[in-house]
Amino acid sequence: MATNPEETTPHRAGFVNIIGSPNVGKSTLMNRLVGERLSIINKKAQTTRHRIMGIVNEPEWQIVYSDTPGVLDPAYKLQEGMMKFVRTALQDADLILMVTDTEESDMAHPETFAKIADMEVPVFILINKVDLADQAIVAERLAYWQEKIPRAVVAPISALHGFNVDQILERVVEYLPESPPYFSKDELTNKPMRFFISEIIREKILTHFKQEIPYSCEVVVESYLEEDSLVKIRAEIRVARESQKQIVIGSGGSMIKRVGIDARRDIEKFIGSRVFLDLFVRVDKDWRNDERKLKRLGYLD
Repeated sequence: MATNPEETTPHRAGFVNIIGSPNVGKSTLMNRLVGERLSIINKKAQTTRHRIMGIVNEPEWQIVYSDTPGVLDPAYKLQEGMMKFVRTALQDADLILMVTDTEESDMAHPETFAKIADMEVPVFILINKVDLADQAIVAERLAYWQEKIPRAVVAPISALHGFNVDQILERVVEYLPESPPYFSKDELTNKPMRFFISEIIREKILTHFKQEIPYSCEVVVESYLEEDSLVKIRAEIRVARESQKQIVIGSGGSMIKRVGIDARRDIEKFIGSRVFLDLFVRVDKDWRNDERKLKRLGYLD
């Protein structure tokens, strides 16, 4: 029996961009929504430096999620580049997921919140980490944010435990515009393999080092070579000062060895193959304020 064209469900697709202050759980939510660990997670602020897209497909729809850096007032050119990713995500969004938590009253960058409040696209305000708060506080936060943007969908979630996330997905699909898919239905992300390798290594630096070290480091994958059942990776950890280089290497190479072991384990899980990981440390003074270097690293146009 022929299908009536009028009964065919139109395809929906859209850019659903995740915006919020540092450390409210944006990357955890992104990974939960996509079903893959695309964004690195750490309790330190400014963990996410780039805009990372995760693509979720069903026959009737495609959602292109974007994880973005935490909003802030830039102190140096690297952070200016990070905020550029946030501005771009605001410009091309079909729907905004603004993530906050039970302790936050105002977004860390008021100008970004003002733009979100004035946007015409749908806005979901998601109050994360409700599993850590008293229900009276959650109710107060729901009312508070609903008053801030009355037209917004305001909902409690726990990105870590998945509470209410499936229900949010259902609501997001309802708001998607009718559109053909933006990407091939078998694509998961817009980033190359080398990007995720560098992010895994940087995550281990965030885990093992304190104070200024994680914020002074950048990781560049110099080579990625597949040989039979082994992938050989050479990556360079760039730091701003000689003293930082010595800390990252550690006594007798102990710290860089620890970073390498932890990173290799996660890289093998990510790519599904055995890995030989060779790490080097190089001093690259003031790279966070060098426009030419930041362009090469993808932070600036």
